[in-house]
Amino acid sequence: MGGNADFGVKVQNRRKGEKQMKTRRVVTGHTSDGRSMVASDTEIDPVTVALIPGVQFSTLWGVDETPTFPDEGSPYPHQSYFPPVGGFRFGLFTIPPQSVAPSNKLDMEAALTEIEEKLPGLYSHTEIGNPGMHTTDTIDFEYVISGEVWLELDNGVEVHLRAGDTVVQNGTRHAWHNKGSEPCRMVLCLIGAHRR
Repeated sequence: MGGNADFGVKVQNRRKGEKQMKTRRVVTGHTSDGRSMVASDTEIDPVTVALIPGVQFSTLWGVDETPTFPDEGSPYPHQSYFPPVGGFRFGLFTIPPQSVAPSNKLDMEAALTEIEEKLPGLYSHTEIGNPGMHTTDTIDFEYVISGEVWLELDNGVEVHLRAGDTVVQNGTRHAWHNKGSEPCRMVLCLIGAHRR
């Protein structure tokens, strides 16, 4: 797993041939007298959905408005996968090779209900006639931990990214494609932004 060890990533077998990435999350906070402390040290399970098999979403932290300190390090509630203006999301994203596809027996109504329950608002940003292509009112900072991925922009423009590469995504229309043979794992931070 190489560089993944630095991020506290653990692999667990879920079903035969399927791996689930757990991530250790250490959160700090403040005691009542203002001293720093470890507020929590837990493992976070990724979210997976039947509609996009092999994709894993791990939202590690997020807020919908600017935090105020000192605080005790408790998670902030947030309503949707993508943050509003003033909010952010920090997490990991795993993109499987293109050879991983949904079952042809997939109950589409149940799959859409599942994705809305687990990742509120995510599907509404995707283009129906162009799977994977989406636009959000966020600035996204992305770092490829492992594997490789192709970032597609308008007019079929593609950028090939490998481990160690970064992207600053400025609210542009885009899609991710993994044309490789291994999953691509990315760290991301999404910050809510205004669109004119």
